[in-house]
Amino acid sequence: MNGVRRQTLRSPAEIRGRGLFSGAPARAVITPAPAGHGVGFEARGVTFPALVTHVPPCDPNSRGRARWTTLSGGGASVMTVEHLLSALRGLGVTDALVSVEGPEVPILDGSAEVFVDAVAAGGGLEPLAGEAQAIIVREPIEARDDTGAWIRADPLRGPHMEYRYTLDYGPGAAIAPATAVWDGGAATYQVEVAPARTYCLASEAAALRAAGLFADLSPRDFLVLDDATGRPIENTLRFPDEPARHKLLDLIGDLSLIGRPILARVTAYKSGHALAHAFARRVLELY
Repeated sequence: MNGVRRQTLRSPAEIRGRGLFSGAPARAVITPAPAGHGVGFEARGVTFPALVTHVPPCDPNSRGRARWTTLSGGGASVMTVEHLLSALRGLGVTDALVSVEGPEVPILDGSAEVFVDAVAAGGGLEPLAGEAQAIIVREPIEARDDTGAWIRADPLRGPHMEYRYTLDYGPGAAIAPATAVWDGGAATYQVEVAPARTYCLASEAAALRAAGLFADLSPRDFLVLDDATGRPIENTLRFPDEPARHKLLDLIGDLSLIGRPILARVTAYKSGHALAHAFARRVLELY
């Protein structure tokens, strides 16, 4: 198999809310697109593709590592696109246009579930003619940073691709090590990955609030974890390993910026957005 079947939405899907970092009102409308269009964004009248070449460069070894993924083009930009992109990739959408009002994609509960539900509410997916040409990994591809984090793609062992993410904050950390896996299937994604929410420690939330961020959000809106115990504050975990599953969700979204399906066993250890972007660029250099 050298490709995957092309699919778009059966009808437009609209999501409204606020931005995670700006707190500003945000609206995203995902509309069907023809075969070959790919996934793209429209903001302030400018259209640009969801490709890593449209992500502002960020050194994965710098202190200011990216906390989210931004796409830009023609003087316009959209922040926090990773959860929506993850949902589209997880569902198998190859062609769609996302029109965004506001500086960010709505955060809602910090998961990808709201985007999955919005697509389902509009009637689900529509098959398109042809296939999206896949990248078939023949030799290992790897990217690392100076924290010991890494991402690696290896050739497939069987017929199905696999994404595997290991979360590890080190000995004695409040958040326990965990590994989350996705088998590439839409049904698995919807049940085991999409509901996992973004998270941070209480100390991180306090620092971000002091910087003027998260102004309209409380621990009831997304996962804030106690620094000592790792337990959620005013909230409940959806999975025992929800933080690891959310990191997997982010990875799926960020690697969709390669612009083509990648048929491989993808393994990530402690990686974040900046390293995922660097890995995506490395794949495009090779393929």
